[in-house]
Amino acid sequence: MLHTESHNALVIRAARVIDPALQRDEIADVIVVDGRYAERASAAAHVLEGQGLIVCPGLMDIHVHLREPGFEHKETIESGTAAAAAGGFTFVACMPNTKPPLDNPKTVALVLEKARQADRCTVAPIAAITRGRRGVDLTHFAALREAGAVAFSDDGDGVQDTAVMRAAFQQATRTESTVIQHCQDNQLAGKGVLHGGLVAAKLKLRGIDPAAEETMLERDLALCRETRARYHVAHVSTARAVDLIRKAKAEGLPVTAEVCTHHLALTDEACAGADPNTKMNPPLRPRADVEACRRGLVDGTIDCIVTDHAPHSPAEKAVGFAAAPFGVIGLETALGVAAGALIQPGLTGWPTLIARFTVGPASVLHLPLPHIATGQPANLTLINPAAPWTVDPLLFESRSRNTPFAGWRLAGRPVCTLRGHRLTRPAW
Repeated sequence: MLHTESHNALVIRAARVIDPALQRDEIADVIVVDGRYAERASAAAHVLEGQGLIVCPGLMDIHVHLREPGFEHKETIESGTAAAAAGGFTFVACMPNTKPPLDNPKTVALVLEKARQADRCTVAPIAAITRGRRGVDLTHFAALREAGAVAFSDDGDGVQDTAVMRAAFQQATRTESTVIQHCQDNQLAGKGVLHGGLVAAKLKLRGIDPAAEETMLERDLALCRETRARYHVAHVSTARAVDLIRKAKAEGLPVTAEVCTHHLALTDEACAGADPNTKMNPPLRPRADVEACRRGLVDGTIDCIVTDHAPHSPAEKAVGFAAAPFGVIGLETALGVAAGALIQPGLTGWPTLIARFTVGPASVLHLPLPHIATGQPANLTLINPAAPWTVDPLLFESRSRNTPFAGWRLAGRPVCTLRGHRLTRPAW
């Protein structure tokens, strides 16, 4: 279990402070007094020795499934935000595929109240694009924005009808909202359960054509070109999708994108053993796609890293690969997995990785860029970049255990998060 302490004055001494918004990377003390960053503290302040550690703005994940309301056997807002805090996150944006879905102000308000009561991290609801997430009738964007929704998505289902998606883009433009699309043409995807390639053939399972992702992306980019709506591409997974986004950005379209930690770290070869904990949507792809996603993240084509944290109960995943639901959890492994995929092979360093977990997601949602500056409310993550650890799902704060990384040896782990007065430390 996480434990939380409250400190009126805290000094993190001689840590490496990485603040991408301010282009800051230096050894310094970070001081918090009465919940705000300060220049000095009294001798009675609580001191954390920061030598060898990194202090950065609190990590953000803008693609998380907290499951509540409706699927509390998988996850609750309390357990999901505890998992987020254990993973170093101080902010998560939760997707609307709950029961009932987040398609009305009342349900959005319920999520916000539950998150306030849990008080583990900030939760920002993403509302549904269409009522019931059925892809037919648009929700009321303005009312949902007023209730606290930060963006709109039917995640889990791409909006198949082009006229509906165009109307969504038009409404997003009027309300200055961001539309987040799960790019999948259902006719092309069919009933596939993993990437359509050699592994699928060997397992004699139906594959998902990567064109299912790319075709919908091309359609949406055309609509974005017409409407100039803010468009965010969820969980990019193919090399061609990365290239399409790169060209759209060069054209000046208001397009952003994200990539999941599992799409940076795993190829479809991970599915060769037919472990349902390697089944996700979009599916794991071949090496060339993984490398393209890594390059796109490093060069800024892809704006941020997400987990697509998707809890399922053990019983739901224990029915064989073909029948098991799509999705894996990732909040408590994200930092170490991302560091292993990007820093360990020398593709980038901690400043870029932290930027993709902080200023990148904030920019996508048009939120103030997080930074560490005197007088601002304290919101930070303390990281041990060299700490070796082995992933043990039995120690997770999440209610679910459906991770593809069980037993992995990782380096890089959060030590604690701080939000205002509240210092939250994992129990391990």
